[in-house]
Amino acid sequence: MSENLDVATIAERLTALAGGNGRVFVAIAGAPASGKSTLAEILRDMVDRAHPGKVEILPMDGFHYDDAVLRARGTLARKGAPHTFDADGLAALLDRLATSERPVAVPVFDRALEISRAAARIIAPDVRLILVEGNYLLLDDPDWARLRPRFDLTVFVDVPVPVLEQRLTERWGGLDPQVAQAKIADNDLPNARLVAEQSVAADIVLKG
Repeated sequence: MSENLDVATIAERLTALAGGNGRVFVAIAGAPASGKSTLAEILRDMVDRAHPGKVEILPMDGFHYDDAVLRARGTLARKGAPHTFDADGLAALLDRLATSERPVAVPVFDRALEISRAAARIIAPDVRLILVEGNYLLLDDPDWARLRPRFDLTVFVDVPVPVLEQRLTERWGGLDPQVAQAKIADNDLPNARLVAEQSVAADIVLKG
């Protein structure tokens, strides 16, 4: 059964986890524009004040397939949908992080360039808490379900669809209005509804 908690209470729980000896993985999931990336950064900063250098963020977006791959597959227009990510690659990296005693380089998605940059962030061996954030971490789908056993705790950011639509409109405000509206209606909102309707229950829910 999910618990409805506020940010401060979630941070307290994560701070306790970061103080342990083992490495802990926490999934932070939510729809596009739900605020999960911002939440992950806030929680990281709050935990880091108590345990400096013991917490890091691993964004799922770093596992976007490159545009060249999506173009060859005919799925570029749906970039951001579940099948446009390398879920197996994320699973493999989580396994490596769970066992490695060496620094591990991880990819980060560059939104300005619209590409994933390999080895863009280093997770040091003394990091105890890794916040994995992304849309589909709790998706009830075979390709994504294999990730769930790797998480020690799961958090879902629950935001109403009308609010998501407003935030997405603001996100794409620099585009031609017709292009932006098509992108939102044909890709972002379907992805948001998929996350809202087909994610399994999280341990913790934060109402956005």
